[in-house]
Amino acid sequence: MIRIIGSFVSPYVRKVLACMNLKGLAYEVDPITPFYGNDEFERLSPLRRIPVLIDGDFHASDSSVICAYLEEAYLGYPLLPKEPAQRAGARWFEEFADTRLGDLFIWGLFYQKIVHPIVWGVPGDQERIDKSLNEDIPRALDYLERELPLHGFLFGDIGLADISIASFFRNGAYAGFETDAARWPHTAAFIERTLAHPCFADLLRFEDVQRSAQIRGRRQALLDAGAPLTSQTMGVAEPRRGLMRL
Repeated sequence: MIRIIGSFVSPYVRKVLACMNLKGLAYEVDPITPFYGNDEFERLSPLRRIPVLIDGDFHASDSSVICAYLEEAYLGYPLLPKEPAQRAGARWFEEFADTRLGDLFIWGLFYQKIVHPIVWGVPGDQERIDKSLNEDIPRALDYLERELPLHGFLFGDIGLADISIASFFRNGAYAGFETDAARWPHTAAFIERTLAHPCFADLLRFEDVQRSAQIRGRRQALLDAGAPLTSQTMGVAEPRRGLMRL
């Protein structure tokens, strides 16, 4: 049984879980709350990032490393296309999502509007929110509109590239962002059908629970919802200095 440490609401955790769902892998989740974690968590993730994967004696703490490991270690559904140029293209879209979309949708929007008030008790940076919404996100969507297909997925069947991109838009929606289908029709249609795929859709109820429940009550609420949780308790440790990647 593979174990994942991380929040269901994290786009990086969601990416890994969606890929595992595609591959049909059994896993369990320790639903750590972002910005919380104990010394054991820091041992497993020296940069204090989520997700963390534990598979027997092996562990890793970067979503791209984890997805590469899953692709190489487990047969079945392929996360990457076979042709070398397309594989490189898929890796590029994963990188673009993790870096650029992560910076815009997470640190420029979701963190400022949602996480900052909840975790730190003060409003986020409104100037950064405005710049993200009015300048930076539209520029990124202009690029995606030129690259994404109006129908289907990037490289045939749904895979890592599609999952990596779409995951950040769910956090954008949590912060009130909607993709303008008139301005970006390819992107809006792509995000809608990708997030509607069962590999994503099956995770939504656990995200809803984790977003709505109080921090110390989230574990039991997730159990009640049928989440595949472990018996670990890293997610309710005392807060420590240093940010975790959401």
